[in-house]
Amino acid sequence: MMALYRADPKDGIAWITGASSGIGRALALDLARKGYTVAATARAEDNLASITEEAGDLKGRIFTFPCDVMNEAGMEKTVALIEKTLGPIALAVFNAGLYLPVRGDRMETANFRRSYDVNVFGTLNGLIPVSDRMRERGFGHIAVMGSVTAFFGMPSAAAYGSTKAALNNLVEGLRFDLEKINIRCQIINPGFVATPLTEKTPFRKPALLTASEAAERVAKGLSSGGYEIAFPRRLVWPLKALRLFPSPIVFFAMNQLTGWKKKQAGPRRNRRPRRS
Repeated sequence: MMALYRADPKDGIAWITGASSGIGRALALDLARKGYTVAATARAEDNLASITEEAGDLKGRIFTFPCDVMNEAGMEKTVALIEKTLGPIALAVFNAGLYLPVRGDRMETANFRRSYDVNVFGTLNGLIPVSDRMRERGFGHIAVMGSVTAFFGMPSAAAYGSTKAALNNLVEGLRFDLEKINIRCQIINPGFVATPLTEKTPFRKPALLTASEAAERVAKGLSSGGYEIAFPRRLVWPLKALRLFPSPIVFFAMNQLTGWKKKQAGPRRNRRPRRS
């Protein structure tokens, strides 16, 4: 039986979305360091410009292809342009994501809709056209950025965490078919990473990693890991073990882990005065 394909710089290029900052930017530089030609995509064109200069002395090179992941037609055109300009995409890492804090006592539909548009449909807008091309070639490697927030509901992360749970389920489902046609699928579930995204999280972030540390672990998982790339172990393993416990224990543990208050004072209801 032939081994499932794993990306290699000699087979084509690496494409990374959300590459202007955070893990995406650090991963683009790490892969270029390993010899990949990298196509870096993000909406913020100004932030992308400096990454090519930063990669100037590395073994590989980085080229920028600005595009908003929510633009379905634009993403399809970007895939075509990348392959026409640089060659076949052997590795695609769908990293672009958005975190909008959501509180149960102040919910807005717009925060949920935008989170799903960017995190879920933004991923699909690139994954579908690139997987079509990989299928035609007979090989490919796809990785999607999830999060440990997919494991449980976490404070203020109802929108973000549910999109990451959706991506975990999505990749699991697609894996059955894509691996039959020699396209490797991986889900990346990092813990808390110091990026512009996580600066908005209003709770304690245990086992915090830098973007460079996270990118190194992602790159290692892409080259040698299994289906799931989850880190750091000191956070991931206890969280996965916690899933075996009843809900009251889980909620208690989440409060302790994040430092979140169990209850927030809500509006007082008008009560009828007692009769004497």
